Amino acid sequence: MFLDEPARKTPLVGAYDVAVVGGGVAGIAAALAAARCGAKTILIEKQFALGGLATLGLVTIYLPLCDGCGRQVSFGLAEELLRISIRHGWEDRYPAPWLESGTRESREKRRFEVQYNASVFAILCEQLLRESGVEILYGTSVCGVQTENGKIRALFLENKSGRSAISVRCAADCTGDADLCAMSGADTARFKQGNVLAAWYYAQHGNRVRLKMLGFADVPDKYKSENEKRQNRRRYGGIDGAELSEMVQDAHTALLADFLKDGSVSQKHNLTAMAAIPQVRMTRRLCGAYTMDDTEQHKFFTDSIGMIGDWRKAGPVYELPFRMLYSEKVKNLAAAGRCISVTDDLWDVTRVIPACAVTGQAIGTALALSDDLPALDVGTLQARLRNDGVRLHECELETDNR
Repeated sequence: MFLDEPARKTPLVGAYDVAVVGGGVAGIAAALAAARCGAKTILIEKQFALGGLATLGLVTIYLPLCDGCGRQVSFGLAEELLRISIRHGWEDRYPAPWLESGTRESREKRRFEVQYNASVFAILCEQLLRESGVEILYGTSVCGVQTENGKIRALFLENKSGRSAISVRCAADCTGDADLCAMSGADTARFKQGNVLAAWYYAQHGNRVRLKMLGFADVPDKYKSENEKRQNRRRYGGIDGAELSEMVQDAHTALLADFLKDGSVSQKHNLTAMAAIPQVRMTRRLCGAYTMDDTEQHKFFTDSIGMIGDWRKAGPVYELPFRMLYSEKVKNLAAAGRCISVTDDLWDVTRVIPACAVTGQAIGTALALSDDLPALDVGTLQARLRNDGVRLHECELETDNR
């Protein structure tokens, strides 16, 4: 059954070179990069704080910028944002060998990662964006797009002011769920396994407040034992409104039960923070001009826009090709972060903060340069990224690269 809505004229309230949809780490990096390249940039975020899972989702571990073997592999905004996250202190995992003078041997023993305070990081990112000239629009959802000749021309928005529209030269999908890709007609794919329940929270125990990691992202089936494959845990796809609401309620129930195992609320025992958004990691992604697989570690890509390591283990290095970030169907659209074009087996590696920052910087820069990404001269993009501190290829890494 369907209902017909009355036709209406939607007010056009602004025009932008680059519209970034989603204010997680990928969106922060994309907006910063675009603005620093001189593009008039707006960042649209449906919550009222930046950071996504990294702040509102309480996944407060800035995973490694290194390969686990003493070499830094992620640079540019990936490192800048890490340093910003601990500007006023850190919660745990301070990587002294990386941020102070350290030897290759000491860096092999401690990875380049930190645990930061979520609220402080969110505010510092907001300040950085404002200083860079990015317009931030909170409490706003993109509810539709207008396309013409294979390009997005306008975004339809809903917020407290009602429905409005902005015209755009280019758009960045940093939603984590490929929402903008799906709306605009780009090909997308879903994570086949679904997400297991996660409910990370902070609790006070005595004189300490600690992060409690209740549940986590599931690993791809190819890495599971036969016993793990037989486990019958409920899965959540992550892109259905009713299901997400049920997932959040399930997470709240599990969280409270876990917290109360250590006693009732008291001056020494408090539930201090719970996630404000669903903790889903892998949902829907772009099917880009190239889809990368986890077997392509240490592979040279002529169109690499940066590198990441594998947060789960030492050794692998992945160069990230530009072709995995854009759609050949919608030429002025690019994706970054959790919804880039990778196989299910690589998704668990590329969904985390360093990859979000690396890909975000790349698409923000690319969209500032061109509204036809398949036709963009990759050399021009790479030159700008190099100028902004990014290293593109593994062969550029020195034995001791600090």
